[in-house]
Amino acid sequence: MDGAMSIGDEGLAAKVRAQRARGQIRAAFARAGARTEASNLYETGGLRMRFPRAGAGCEAVIVNTGGGMAGGDRASIGLCLGAGAEVRATTQSAEKIYRSDGAKVAADLAFEVGAGARLIWAPQETLLFDGAWFTRRLEADVAAQGSLLILEAAVFGRLAHGEIRSDAAFRDDWRVRRDGKLIFAEALRIENAGTQLDRTAIGRGARAVATMLFVDPGAPTRLEPLRAEFALAMEAPGEWLEAGASVIDGALIARALSPSPARLRAALVGALRVLDDRAPPRVWS
Repeated sequence: MDGAMSIGDEGLAAKVRAQRARGQIRAAFARAGARTEASNLYETGGLRMRFPRAGAGCEAVIVNTGGGMAGGDRASIGLCLGAGAEVRATTQSAEKIYRSDGAKVAADLAFEVGAGARLIWAPQETLLFDGAWFTRRLEADVAAQGSLLILEAAVFGRLAHGEIRSDAAFRDDWRVRRDGKLIFAEALRIENAGTQLDRTAIGRGARAVATMLFVDPGAPTRLEPLRAEFALAMEAPGEWLEAGASVIDGALIARALSPSPARLRAALVGALRVLDDRAPPRVWS
């Protein structure tokens, strides 16, 4: 019959629907005189890494050519810094996690920071659409004299489109070791994000949340300057912002949340200046 789909056509259609993105980046960085350069780079799927000129340190920008991630997609990123290397890694734009068809989006991050090396992992926000299902696992091992700054922010719902009742699910697991010893472990579980974040004890109506972790021999000395920066940010006019920081086992941990992604981002920019002594990566502007 004209226009009818055969069994073979149905199988092909199902196979096409089942196709998922598998993006991977593996990058190693080494000191080359006064500069840091990528000594090895492997990239596949829709993930690419680009290197704008950024002085002695290396600025690495991750690009997702797919424009976002849908249910069943997986991203894997591994960064290894040799002794004395200095890298600031970020993303070209906010990462979009689209509504799930029943399968989760998964991201695996692995960082190795050698002696005297410094890695700043500061991607732009992860934007979870209504109905998104996102899981992330982060593993890091930092040498005793290495330095690692992690900044991860998430926004629940396309707020500019009025999507504030986000039914997204987010699972986040971090394991960070210093010289092989576990110093930070966390498991975050958010189901039906809009409802949970509306609870006073959890989010008080926030839709943008962030966690910062600073593992560095001098991390405790940055605690009071960071708290002072957060105090100024919370006093600024506009929607409310809550932020705080503490030191645990020599590592500095900070959290911030707000109903406004713009308000949260402004606070994170100030925090980055305190912990990194520089302006955020250029793609943030």
